[in-house]
Amino acid sequence: MTSESNPAATVSRPQDHSGLARLLNPRSVAVIGASDDPLRIGGRPIAYMLGQGFDGKIFPVNPNRTTVQGLPTYPSVEALPETPDVAIVIVPANLALGAIESLAARGTAAAILFSAGFAETGPQGAQAERRLVEAAHAHGMRLIGPNSLGLINPRTHFYGTFSSAVEQGYPTAGHVAIISQSGAYGAHLMTMATAAGIGLSALVMTGNEADLTVGDMLQMAVDDPDTHVIVVYSEGIRHAETLVCALECARKARKPVIMMKVGRSAVGSAAAQSHTASIAGDDRVIDAVLAELGVVRVDTTEQLMDIARLATRGVFPANNTLGVLTLSGGAGVIIADAAQAVGLPMPEMPQASQKRLLDLLPFASPRNPVDVTAQYLNEMSLVSQFTDALIDEGGYTSILGFFTYSGGAPSVAPRLREQLRLVRARHPDCLFALSLLAAPELVREYENDGFAIFEDPARAVVAIEAMGRFGRAFAREPGLPAPTLPAVSLPGSNPNEAQAKALLAASGIGCAPESVVTSVDDAISAAERFGYPVVMKIVSPDILHKSEIGGVLLDIGDARAVREGFDTLMHRARDAAPLARIEGVLVARQLSGGVECILGIHRDPVFGPVAMFGLGGVFVEILQDVVLHRCPFGEDVALRMIQSIRGAPLLQGARGRPPADIAALARMLAQLSAFAVAAGPRLQSIDLNPVVALPVGQGAFALDAVITLD
Repeated sequence: MTSESNPAATVSRPQDHSGLARLLNPRSVAVIGASDDPLRIGGRPIAYMLGQGFDGKIFPVNPNRTTVQGLPTYPSVEALPETPDVAIVIVPANLALGAIESLAARGTAAAILFSAGFAETGPQGAQAERRLVEAAHAHGMRLIGPNSLGLINPRTHFYGTFSSAVEQGYPTAGHVAIISQSGAYGAHLMTMATAAGIGLSALVMTGNEADLTVGDMLQMAVDDPDTHVIVVYSEGIRHAETLVCALECARKARKPVIMMKVGRSAVGSAAAQSHTASIAGDDRVIDAVLAELGVVRVDTTEQLMDIARLATRGVFPANNTLGVLTLSGGAGVIIADAAQAVGLPMPEMPQASQKRLLDLLPFASPRNPVDVTAQYLNEMSLVSQFTDALIDEGGYTSILGFFTYSGGAPSVAPRLREQLRLVRARHPDCLFALSLLAAPELVREYENDGFAIFEDPARAVVAIEAMGRFGRAFAREPGLPAPTLPAVSLPGSNPNEAQAKALLAASGIGCAPESVVTSVDDAISAAERFGYPVVMKIVSPDILHKSEIGGVLLDIGDARAVREGFDTLMHRARDAAPLARIEGVLVARQLSGGVECILGIHRDPVFGPVAMFGLGGVFVEILQDVVLHRCPFGEDVALRMIQSIRGAPLLQGARGRPPADIAALARMLAQLSAFAVAAGPRLQSIDLNPVVALPVGQGAFALDAVITLD
């Protein structure tokens, strides 16, 4: 879902977010369309707030009653004794605009619209929704919804919702905010969090997002001092700029964001004209952007809850290594396999430490995982001694202990907890998790001792690895600035290869020496000027993939070959594309001895220009070994991108090859990212394929360039 698909996207968005604090923490709430029946939609929010002891005032509005659920009731917004901070609007769609106009005129900070029948019903509903937003913004009021399931703040017992999920248990106050585009799934997550003992600071269900989006609500959670961890369920992204800004604020505030972004899709068939666009599908771009901003993206609700629960511990090791204490060799293997699968390092204990642990327990396995065996039942102090060794001597920043059912046994648990508390007190900065089976009340006691409990050790590993990703994101220092370029003047239509290269060269993106010629004699002159061998290519803005029609000739070694090649290219172009505009033949110096790469730009409909880097040939066509990043960025980011692909060793001198000029590649990639921004929204894609990276010190040059414009 893009900004363009939002019916309210063209309505100017207020920049003042101060009212959002009142939305989360209202001192007074008006309920427009209030019902005396606590089971009706108009009655549930009032019943919930009365039952839980809402800290503020409740003003029911219903012209047909004098009281609602024992509260004095008012016939209209104008009749209210004071201006409410927040209003809950539960009237039919045709009455919603009048309610919003009245509330906005009184200075209400925000309204939550349960009312449905707007953009989700079609164009007429979308126009009605737009009028709601315009009326609210005219007085600075903000809207959640319409078609929203509302907002909950368990700290103040504000229940701006009609969800029946609370009947299974009201959420406890805590430090995790849940933000969901889906009302039903947001309430589902709240119910799961409550069952798992995760305390909430907020639950927001954004509905149609006519005004306030996930990004706005995320910023509200970042600004809320009681929110430490943020969980997001998203089906589409509106106002990407707002979301990106909020996520960057969350990273700087060291507030972890875990996101379940559903609806994986690929770009449309028109993108097949560009290698970059066909590879940079929507979901790949979202993955890249979220990773860049320090968000941990998950695939399952189980992962969402596990990671959020562990994140509440507030320990995010940037240099995350896992030390494992186990009483089962089999469990140790399971944990090691899980760690390898997610890329969580488990280095061995130092040799001296292994020898010392064997002196303590000759039949232990002291490498890592460290198997203390069932002997710990006889010598419980082995737990603290071995765990201290893992931290003090092994240097592990995260510890996972596997104690299975014995950790829940009444004869074992008190002594085990005592040993574990000793360790945790000595190492408060270490991340601790335990895998054990115990009664719920005993699990809570372990959790209160400072240990996150998981039944499945593999799930613990996934959550622990995520803490390291947060730690690295939080520790990241500001990088080098992106290159700055003046606005690029684009031609009226797609340029041919030579024109594209000239446009890029003017912005510092190097190409091999070349010339476009229209006669055989000029072709021979150009070849002799550059020096043999040369490359010859057909030049046409209508033939994007020249090699597919035989429109590229390599290893042209003398004047006779140039003459024959010129005629061959002309014949092949006319046969393969008789209607194509043929603008001549490009003659270029043939570069050799380097590594072929692909650099590209794809304009994503949500996040704008996105750069791609990969190795050429089979690596991009078959393996799709590529990396993506939002534009623009500096050379340090470009270097990390280049070094992150699986094929990077080929650039670094694998198997006796000379190392490629990676620094020159990074300069070109950063420059290309700046060009994409300077070119503006008409630029749809750029393919530089191949780019040859010559040996260190000899540079990198684009051998082909395709620019596609809107």
